[in-house]
Amino acid sequence: MTPNPTSTPRAGLLEGLRVLDLTNVLAGPYAAYQLALMGADVIKVETPHGGDLARRLGASPELSDADMGASFLAQNAAKRSIALDLKDERGKAAFCSLVAGSAVVVENFRPGVMQRLGLGWEQLREINPSLVYCAISGFGQTGPMRGRPAYDQIVQGLSGLMSVTGTPETAPLRVGAPVCDTLGGLAAAMSIAAALVRRHRTGEGAHLDVSMLEAGLTAMGWVVSDRLVAGQEPVAMGNENRTAAPSGTFTTADGHLNIAANKQEQYEALCAVLERPDLLADARFATREQRKQHRVALKAELEQTLSGRSAAEWDPLLTAAGVPAAPVATLAQALESPQLAARGLVAELPLPVAGRTSVRVLGGPVQVDGAPVRPTTSPPRLGEHTREILAELGWTRAEIDALVTAGGAV
Repeated sequence: MTPNPTSTPRAGLLEGLRVLDLTNVLAGPYAAYQLALMGADVIKVETPHGGDLARRLGASPELSDADMGASFLAQNAAKRSIALDLKDERGKAAFCSLVAGSAVVVENFRPGVMQRLGLGWEQLREINPSLVYCAISGFGQTGPMRGRPAYDQIVQGLSGLMSVTGTPETAPLRVGAPVCDTLGGLAAAMSIAAALVRRHRTGEGAHLDVSMLEAGLTAMGWVVSDRLVAGQEPVAMGNENRTAAPSGTFTTADGHLNIAANKQEQYEALCAVLERPDLLADARFATREQRKQHRVALKAELEQTLSGRSAAEWDPLLTAAGVPAAPVATLAQALESPQLAARGLVAELPLPVAGRTSVRVLGGPVQVDGAPVRPTTSPPRLGEHTREILAELGWTRAEIDALVTAGGAV
């Protein structure tokens, strides 16, 4: 089926399920965003005293000053916001009313915070026995590191990821995007979806304990298996692929080109495109293992020929020959690529804030029934939907006014 980016952007796979998102900054909001894109009614429960910290983070000072920071906009579209003070008894009562009719609660406080508020798993399951409760933290709810603060860079370092990133001269090096936060969010969204299947089948809720550290480690694949299975300590190799050669980033006449000729037939096709039959006859490069042993010499030979054309010129020639290759793009080039345009990944939403009229955000990485999954409503202002949501719970206007006046909500 041909994708249609103009078709209904928001999938209805989780339609009718309410999710309470108590999270801040990235891992938790990203997890809840995936659920919102799949059709869940995600209510972002924020403190009236500033809300999600990400509201004041990002590259645009003007948006941050308006409490709509670029970091917040990235993963909070398609949600509603209610601002409740969970330390206030009235605000807590409003939250418990929400819990009674919700399917999921997601939080990423430090372990123990929700229990101290009287809103931990044991307390909330008394209100709603079928509740799926997901706690996301740096290190998990148990273990000697459970109470330590965690940011993406801290977790990257502790996971071993930084030790294998960069070259022998530059490692340890942080990955240039908050990958452990995002992986933690994906793990949370996946486990929530699985728990919802059991909930639908049996009516039973679940307590999910997601560790960013463990999410990072489990995503490192053969880097970890080299150590666990083969007893080999992985090392930083820059852009080289430890399992094959030639497989890495190569310099051309203009720009860099990634080539992954991991199979023998791909290597032979590469030599044919480059018109280098001498490389096929060279004993140093005859087999996969020999090419790995002599990867530096092989790269020098290949770049000697690749320097005759640009990355953009080599790309179609290698692709047509069945050699996995592509230019190394900037983020701007990636976002504006015809491939992403055809898939409808980027959504434009109204946002009359800080002199703007709209904002572009990413949808989800999955298409459902041939259509892209994108948000249809803008990221919410702090407490934008407080009155609307409380009214849905049956609160009268007078009761809502009293709660807001008392400081239990905004």
